Amino acid sequence: MPTAEKEAVVAELTDVLKRAKGVYLTDFTGLDVPSLTLLRKQLREESISYRVIKNRLGKLAIKQAGIEGLDDVLRGPTGLVCADEDPVAPARVLSKFAEEGDGKPAIKAGYVDGDIFVDDQIERLAQIPPRDVLLGQMVSAMQSPISGLAFTLNGILQKLVGTLQAVVEKKQEAGGE
Repeated sequence: MPTAEKEAVVAELTDVLKRAKGVYLTDFTGLDVPSLTLLRKQLREESISYRVIKNRLGKLAIKQAGIEGLDDVLRGPTGLVCADEDPVAPARVLSKFAEEGDGKPAIKAGYVDGDIFVDDQIERLAQIPPRDVLLGQMVSAMQSPISGLAFTLNGILQKLVGTLQAVVEKKQEAGGE
């Protein structure tokens, strides 16, 4: 029998899931309270939320949010990680934390742009640089041909000016004799 409190939790989770650009489910088994607190702090620094959820309520919220394919991973202790800005940031933070903490927490699955990611796919997501770095790389790649063209044109103009200067000097010598 659903209670008003459970319905409110499901509604809140549904809202969080609909807003999130990236959703990850973790198994936090084996993490002590200080480690979990440290993980939450690192996630918060990246504007990422982390909350422990009940699987039954999580399934209802996921269904109401229109996300399919995550029902199978909602078993055992589950932490819900949601990113409203950078959908790949949770994968980076969780993977780095797991490397430093003996593989804990384990990432059960990720959901980004309608696709479900598991196991090594999440590791590949974690390898993607942050958005700011990618934008910088793109600007650099776009700027490189333009600066090369400007450098080439500048060289041509310098040669033209040098040639004209040589012609002027030669005419002055020829006119002066």
